[in-house]
Amino acid sequence: MLYKTTGTCSQLIDLEVNEDGILTKCHFTGGCQGNLQGISKLVVGMPAREVINKLEGITCGMKRTSCPDQLAQALKSLIQS
Repeated sequence: MLYKTTGTCSQLIDLEVNEDGILTKCHFTGGCQGNLQGISKLVVGMPAREVINKLEGITCGMKRTSCPDQLAQALKSLIQS
């Protein structure tokens, strides 16, 4: 799934979740690459619902969202589809 982010420095998240609900791929385009590579490595292999529970609602500075929050939103839309 390619997810177009809103309100963040990253523009796109490429992710996959397997049939067991495990996140198997996570790659951000744009944004703070060191931090986003770290987040990606940490969440791959985790259950998507656990990633959502941990990251949803995180903000960045004065923004109402963040790259981690956008990942949670992407996973929510992927799981619901």
